[in-house]
Amino acid sequence: MDAMTLRRAGMSGLGALAGAAGYGLMQMAEADVLGTLPLMLAWAFAASFFTALMGMEGPLGPNRAGLGAGAIALAVTGLLWLVSLRFAQPDQVFNTPMATLACIVVALVPMPFWIAQNDRGLRDYPTLFGESWGIVVRYMVALVFVGTVWLVILLSDSLLQLVGLRLLDDVISQGVVPWVLTGAALGLGLAVSQDLSDYISPFLILRLLRLLVPVILGVTVVFLVLLPLRGMSGLFGGLSVAGTLLAMVGAAATLVTSTVDQSDDEAARTPLLTLSARGLCLALPLMAGLGGWAVWLRVAQHGWTPDRIFAAEVALLALGYGVLYALAVLRGAGWMDRVRRANVVMAVALLALSVTSLTPLLNAEAISARNLHTRLTDGRMAVEALEPRVLEDWGLAGAAVLTDLQARAKEPGQEALASQLSGGPTVQDLRAALTSLVPVQPASAAESRDAVLSTLDPFWVKALHAACGNRLPDGGPGCVLLVADLMPSEPGDEAVVIWREDGDRLQFLAFRMMQSGPSQATVLWENGRQPPPDGAAAAIAALQSSPPIPVPAPLNMLPIPGSPGILMLP
Repeated sequence: MDAMTLRRAGMSGLGALAGAAGYGLMQMAEADVLGTLPLMLAWAFAASFFTALMGMEGPLGPNRAGLGAGAIALAVTGLLWLVSLRFAQPDQVFNTPMATLACIVVALVPMPFWIAQNDRGLRDYPTLFGESWGIVVRYMVALVFVGTVWLVILLSDSLLQLVGLRLLDDVISQGVVPWVLTGAALGLGLAVSQDLSDYISPFLILRLLRLLVPVILGVTVVFLVLLPLRGMSGLFGGLSVAGTLLAMVGAAATLVTSTVDQSDDEAARTPLLTLSARGLCLALPLMAGLGGWAVWLRVAQHGWTPDRIFAAEVALLALGYGVLYALAVLRGAGWMDRVRRANVVMAVALLALSVTSLTPLLNAEAISARNLHTRLTDGRMAVEALEPRVLEDWGLAGAAVLTDLQARAKEPGQEALASQLSGGPTVQDLRAALTSLVPVQPASAAESRDAVLSTLDPFWVKALHAACGNRLPDGGPGCVLLVADLMPSEPGDEAVVIWREDGDRLQFLAFRMMQSGPSQATVLWENGRQPPPDGAAAAIAALQSSPPIPVPAPLNMLPIPGSPGILMLP
């Protein structure tokens, strides 16, 4: 048996062992043999060890790859144990994705550095760049191979069943077999992709990514030019906006990295691509700054939570990329080499921030719990906005704050806090409050409003109570209920509840006023598109002052003989 065949057999066996380990841990979980924390740590060690070992075995060989994989697995397992100490129940660590993502970063980012250290040294960017992309491509190819293997197995099973043979079906239905087969196929795919690295390389992917640089630059420029013309009101209403901006920064940084490649010899030479990459480098600080601003406005309005701390960390990393890339271009000649060095710096920063977030140095739950307590104490947060369940999700720090608030609720004058901690007002209380809180137009339609409110399910009762309590700048309720004859072909009026959500966007809930009671209906914008997030507060205030007069919609119907007519929605 030649060396190549022996190596492929070894990788297949290693993958099979990984699959068997996964199956064994799954059985232990079902039998509750180890307990929650030991099982979590065993999963973390096995997953990170086999992922790193199989990813690094190709360039390093089993011995050096195994040593590095062991170190990485121990680090991941130790950090997961450390972060689990924040919670009474260890599996609460997965209440937010932060710890999981941080562990993934700790498991993956060191791999190219370990390979470089055992090859040409940590400062050799071509090795770091090539191995980073090489690991990604090898795993992508191997996963495609795994999918193909299972497709062949399932098709073969279906074919043999046509002649009455169910042997294959009986084999693959055995619990451990699918795990072992999947692992073996993954290991074989990784081995073959490494052996054929001259043919299966990141070269094609990088060349294709470069072609998107001018497109992304164009979109970014249009956004930045239109932003001041369009106005910023409502732009920074939620984390979804920040997420979009920061994701764009990540995509742009990836495209710039693909353009500068591992060295000047492999870098893009086309003027369009190089100029576009430089333009993206200069635009990145603006995009990252806007994303960070969006996060900060959200925090300033509602305080810290673990999710917002995670968003702030992403914004900080994005700003780091943006500043370093922009400085690389502004310093003139040699900008590509400076971008490459910036990539190494930011990779280390990403790893350091991930490790820190798993230690007591950056305890997101404790920070969030202390901030909530402070905002509640100094009045920046209304008692009615407190959700005790959130504190229960924030581990021991949240439980400590909740205990303090429960003690305070027993003091004189803290009846509102006591009510909120006991679960807050009931749905019946909120429904009754909405009767006096929701303005109706015309004012004579109060009976229709009360009928609508009486039929709302608990979810909408709570949602509308919160929306109407989100006061307009003039102090009025943040909602209005309109009653009008919107469907002349049907008897009775229709009712539409209008409110605004974060980002100053209008939202609707419509009802047909049937004899049997209100029935929920669907409403659309006239042109079928959500308008820009601007002016919702002014629109609701205007509707509260006077009812709008219905006008015919600019639609025509095609009559169909013997059937209802058809309409084309805009």
